[in-house]
Amino acid sequence: MTLTAGVVAVQGNVDAHATAIERAARNHGREVTVREIRTSGIVPDCDLLAMPGGESTTISQLVHEEGIDAEIRDHVAAEKPLLATCAGLIVASRDPNDDRVDALGLVDASVERNAFGRQKDSFEAPLEIDGLAEPFPAVFIRAPAIDDVGGVDVLARWDERPVAVRDGPVIATAFHPELTPDSRLHGLAFFENAASTGPQLEESA
Repeated sequence: MTLTAGVVAVQGNVDAHATAIERAARNHGREVTVREIRTSGIVPDCDLLAMPGGESTTISQLVHEEGIDAEIRDHVAAEKPLLATCAGLIVASRDPNDDRVDALGLVDASVERNAFGRQKDSFEAPLEIDGLAEPFPAVFIRAPAIDDVGGVDVLARWDERPVAVRDGPVIATAFHPELTPDSRLHGLAFFENAASTGPQLEESA
């Protein structure tokens, strides 16, 4: 059975996420069809969902205006996997520490925006991630960090701060895993996360 993967495409690096999802699927012997999500009505048909980085205030505004926000919440409530990266983490969080962001409350954590500096301070770091055997080349661009961890599992830390967490079927990262040829993080989020094997993924396995 071919899985349907959706990438929230109101802003952010949509093509890179689509490529990473397709590569991860091949590495796990699965088939996927990737759909870009700019309007409501598509998320309910998706088995997997990615919410890329970009500008968190813009992403938040557009997913609410288009009615995608409720569909994303329903997706997670159905135990279907979601990967939220960088600004996607901020939008998915319980508390974005920014009144301009209407957060989805899918990750029980608060975040600090630009915790590792501005655009000029971007860097790549070999990150030890729980569930991956070898360090992951994490790309940090205006990256947030997690301030307060509630009921989530911390998968990785950088400079002693949480930068990757798992909350049920959601994996959220402060960095951009799609900006490298290494698709292991997408594989972990969509095909190896035991908490994210919703009914449709089990059925098609």
